[in-house]
Amino acid sequence: MKLSFLFFGNKPDEKWVLAKQMGINYAIAKLAPELTGDLPPWDLASLQKSKAIYNDHGFELIGFEGDQFDMMRIKLGLEGRDQDIENYCLMLENMGKLNIKLLCYNFMATGWFRTAKAVQERAGALVSGFNSKDAALLPDTKYGKVSAEKIWENYQYFLAKVLPVAEKAGVKMAMHPDDPPVPELQGIGRIFINAEATRKVLSLYDSPSHGLTFCQGTYTTMGEDVKSLIREFGQQEKIFFVHIRDVEGTADNFKETFHDNGPTDMVDMYRTYQEVGFDGPIRSDHVPTMAGESNQMHGYEMKGNLFGIGYMKGIMDALEIK
Repeated sequence: MKLSFLFFGNKPDEKWVLAKQMGINYAIAKLAPELTGDLPPWDLASLQKSKAIYNDHGFELIGFEGDQFDMMRIKLGLEGRDQDIENYCLMLENMGKLNIKLLCYNFMATGWFRTAKAVQERAGALVSGFNSKDAALLPDTKYGKVSAEKIWENYQYFLAKVLPVAEKAGVKMAMHPDDPPVPELQGIGRIFINAEATRKVLSLYDSPSHGLTFCQGTYTTMGEDVKSLIREFGQQEKIFFVHIRDVEGTADNFKETFHDNGPTDMVDMYRTYQEVGFDGPIRSDHVPTMAGESNQMHGYEMKGNLFGIGYMKGIMDALEIK
């Protein structure tokens, strides 16, 4: 397995140093223009610049995560989406040229979403949470009502356009499920909210570039049997990327936890990834904000990552996972 770290942008800071000090060599990046000050990765020169920065600081840039530019027209099927899809295809081609072989993507128009960002966890550490009753009180977005059926139609249109390009470029497209996995948020439908939806996605195309980001915490929130899903999708060789975190509760009402303080037997999960032969990138996902941190980047502050990555490395060493 390739223990990786998610970086936002291309500007080295203390997190880059700490990641190297933890022994991490693989970088997953979000290179959206608001983070880099450069053009999105559909511009080859811009991507070459970012890759060189990572190389110069001892990281192999192996993948992207999240929206690398504004995807709203694609996700909602708005005028201009075809131009955006053309740029997306350029990005995939550039990734292939520069040997960046993983793209973790989602189709959430409202993004990963929480109704609370400062819920207390162990010893006052802060985590995020979600309550569907609170979410129901929020207004619709400026786009009004958009059905899940329409989002699904837009997803199929998008995938049919980009997947052949990804396959030609040798890029694995790893679909991230909707977080939280609820049917609607602020008037917009969400479609990847259970294991059956994931199976439906995988049934669309038989392609080596078509697979999953297995976000373990999201499947836990769905109430699914996570271990059996690791076996099911892992044996199909469709798990391209793994996110490790834990949660307490249900899709309608949950809070995140420390990696070692939730309901999941993490050692058993790692053993199962090992059994199915998963050898791709894996990273610590949302972590608590700990003492002395601002919580401005809730879920992505660094002290929680120091704990989470150390915890993950300990399990990997104990199981002799390389």
